[in-house]
Amino acid sequence: MAVSQIFLFSLLLALFSFTFASDPSPLQDFCIADKTSQVFVNGVACKDPKLVTANDFTFSGLDKAGDTSNKPGFVANLVTVDLFPGLNTYGMSVERLDFAPKGLNSPHTHPRATELLTVLEGSLYVGFVTTDNKLFSKVMNKGDVFVFPVSLVHFQYNFGDENVVAFSVLSSQNPGVVRVADSLFGSNPWISDDVLAKAFMLNKNTVDYLQSQFQM
Repeated sequence: MAVSQIFLFSLLLALFSFTFASDPSPLQDFCIADKTSQVFVNGVACKDPKLVTANDFTFSGLDKAGDTSNKPGFVANLVTVDLFPGLNTYGMSVERLDFAPKGLNSPHTHPRATELLTVLEGSLYVGFVTTDNKLFSKVMNKGDVFVFPVSLVHFQYNFGDENVVAFSVLSSQNPGVVRVADSLFGSNPWISDDVLAKAFMLNKNTVDYLQSQFQM
């Protein structure tokens, strides 16, 4: 990754964390997540500060491309507090997104986070839909930045013939991901086909087929 790209991403990360962070603010210098703790809190309990090292503030691996040889032609490496304990209480997480040609990050929401995306290589068609069903969409090129408001359904699509790399910063250490199609047609147990048929104005055979695709 070029130095200029790393600088741009680092700058966006810093600005985003101070401007949009939605999780509670820390009450001490740091609170490294203690994944061994049995205490249940809204977040993650703190590791003993005396046991904290510089490694707790470091995560490696976002330089590596993900495997996009799947049906969507897309893979995300989302780094939350579960993978990077140093994020605990800072209200942020980071994500690398890799797209094969015609790859799609299908319509989804992050129920606890706003997302700020920047394209590092290639071009993406991106967009989100508001609560009154208005679509805001745009073709994003290398170096462009787009913000997806918290909880709104959004997507990214590589319409071109080259691989695309993008990075996102999200305003929660645990933003959550709810994929629209997967949630409706791939739930466990299934949503009644009567409900889905009426909601989407489809016949039940079509609903059954769609459910079978998401249960594979």
